[in-house]
Amino acid sequence: MNADTLPISIYDVSTPNFLIDLDILNENAKKMLATAKELGVELRPHVKTHKCCEIGTISTGGSKSKISVSTIKEALFFSDGGFTDILYAVPITDHKIKRCQDIIKEVPSLKLMFDSMYGLKCMINNPRNDGQPWAAILDIDCGYGRTGLEWNGEKVLSVAMEANESKNVNFLGLYTHCGNSYDAKNVKEIHKVVDETCDRIVYVAKRLEEHGIKCETVGSGSTPSCNQPTQKMANLTEIHPGGYIFNDYGHTLNGACTIGDIAVKVAARVISHKRSKNHLLIDCGFLALSFNGFEEVGNYGDLCAFQDHPDLRLKGLTQELGKVSVKDGDLDFDKYPIGTMLFIYPFHCCNTGTNFHHYYVHSGDKIVDVWTPVRGW
Repeated sequence: MNADTLPISIYDVSTPNFLIDLDILNENAKKMLATAKELGVELRPHVKTHKCCEIGTISTGGSKSKISVSTIKEALFFSDGGFTDILYAVPITDHKIKRCQDIIKEVPSLKLMFDSMYGLKCMINNPRNDGQPWAAILDIDCGYGRTGLEWNGEKVLSVAMEANESKNVNFLGLYTHCGNSYDAKNVKEIHKVVDETCDRIVYVAKRLEEHGIKCETVGSGSTPSCNQPTQKMANLTEIHPGGYIFNDYGHTLNGACTIGDIAVKVAARVISHKRSKNHLLIDCGFLALSFNGFEEVGNYGDLCAFQDHPDLRLKGLTQELGKVSVKDGDLDFDKYPIGTMLFIYPFHCCNTGTNFHHYYVHSGDKIVDVWTPVRGW
C-alpha cells in the first residue's frame, strides 16, 4: 500500500482495524531507552508484540541491534531488515535447531536459549553450519514457573558448567522473564516481583562465577517491571520488555501504565441498535479484539476501554460482532447512531495486534503510514 492509497484520517479506515498512535509510540520508546540508560543496562526489546521492522527500529533507538524474537520467522524477517544480535527467546529443541542450522547464513548473529541439559545437547550435537559455536543463554525460572531451570536448583550449576566447557557452545549467561509481574495488583506488588527476580538471577550469576563461569549477560524483564523499575534492576546487564512499546488496557489495571500511555486501539463502527437488550452492536468481535484477559478479569466489561467514552462497557463478543452497553442505566442510542466510529483500547496488545495483517499509523487524526508485520512461525 502506498501513500496515494492511504486513508486520510483514522475516521476513514475500514473497520475493524488496528491503529498505532505514532506520537505515543515514540514517547514509549524514548522512556524505555531512558530507563535503560539511567539503570546502566542495555535494552533488548522483545519484538513479538509488534513483529514489525519499523517499530523495531524505533524501539532500538535506530541501532537495529539487540532484540529478542519468539519465532524463527521473526528472526529471518528482522535479520533481512538489517537487525543484528537476535536472541531466539524460546527453549531450543531438536526440531527447531534443524531450522536454525538452515537459516544461520541469513541470521549469522542468532543467539539461542536453552533451559535444560536436553537443550544443551541439541546445540552440542547439531553445530552451526559455518563452524562457529552457538551463542547461547540459559533460561532461569526465578518464580514465574513457565520455562527455565529453577534458580535455586542443583541442575543450574551442572548444566552451565557443561555449556561453558563445550566447544560448540559460547555460553553467554542468563535470562529470565518475570511474567508473574502481570499478576501484581498494584505498583508495590510489581516492585516486589522485580526485586525478588533481580535478587534471584544475580544470585545464580554469582554462584556460577564462583565456579569460574562468567555471565556476560544477566537479563530480566517484562512490561510491568520495566515500566515500573526499581534500582535493583541496575544489577542486571540488560532488560527485555516487549509490550511497553504499545501498552494496553490490561497494564493500566495494576498501574504499569496509564490510559495516556496506550499507543494502540482498534477502530470499530456501530452497525445496529438492540434497544430491547440495551446494547449496541459493533463490527468488532473476538477475531479482532481477542478474548485474551477474560480469564483474569472474569467479565467482558474489564476486557477493554473505549476512548473518550468511559461510560461504555463491552457486554459480549462473538466472532465478528461486539455487544456494547453502558456501565449503569439505559443506553442513549441517539448518542451512537449507526456508523458511529468507536476506538477500543485492548486488554492485551500482543494478542490483539496479531489479529491484523497491517497497522495504520497516525499522528493526531491523520494517517501517516501503514506498516506490515511478519506472521507465522
